[in-house]
Amino acid sequence: EPEIYRAIRTDALLENVKLLDQDGKLVPDYFDVTKTENGRVSYPIFHIDGYHKPQMAGHPNNIIFLACDAFGVLPPVAKLTSGQAMYHFISGYTAKVAGTERGIVEPTPNFSACFGAAFLTLHPTRYADLLQEKLDTHDGQAWLVNTGWSGGAYGVGERMSIKTTRGIIDAILDGSALNADYVQEEAFGLDIPVELPGVDSQVLNPKNAWEDKSAYDATATKLAGMFVKNFEKYAGKGSTDYTQYGPQI
Repeated sequence: EPEIYRAIRTDALLENVKLLDQDGKLVPDYFDVTKTENGRVSYPIFHIDGYHKPQMAGHPNNIIFLACDAFGVLPPVAKLTSGQAMYHFISGYTAKVAGTERGIVEPTPNFSACFGAAFLTLHPTRYADLLQEKLDTHDGQAWLVNTGWSGGAYGVGERMSIKTTRGIIDAILDGSALNADYVQEEAFGLDIPVELPGVDSQVLNPKNAWEDKSAYDATATKLAGMFVKNFEKYAGKGSTDYTQYGPQI
């Protein structure tokens, strides 16, 4: 993004970026990916023009869980019930994709509790209870947005387009997603919109996007089984057993 590029100046910190010696001066080479494709930068917030100076905001109306499903099973967007929100928050499902970690050359399914298991100091259900309390107190709506594959698993289907994801996020933010008509998909019991402005309706229901429906059913059952297996360690923990809000197979 241009704003981020312009933020790379004095007091910014580059990570995983190769430096070239040009006449005694070290210059970043952003195109050198011999070490890793996962370059990063940290910078003071005031390096961004028009930043929000109070550094605070109100409570969100919408909470978006971002997943990258390499199996092509999850819908590009689902409106979550309160219980489903806690189930998917604790599950923390996504796929590691090439460029994010060393040794990853194709998408690999991954469950990371609360989408950040390595950083949790308490049991994941404690964070789920807290999130549940916040959602109830501030009347927030949780969504699952999938930027992974559609029409088939990795190697068969295609990656969800940026246009599709942008249309979905716009619909969530402007309220049209909340007011849309919904149907429930079978594998996970998720509510998926029938149509959204600017989004191909064929893509919204993942099964419709697959040419081979029986292959979809088999793959959906496989992924659902992974969710169930992963969630066994959370069954009966915390104030609520959220197992009931996951896939039933």
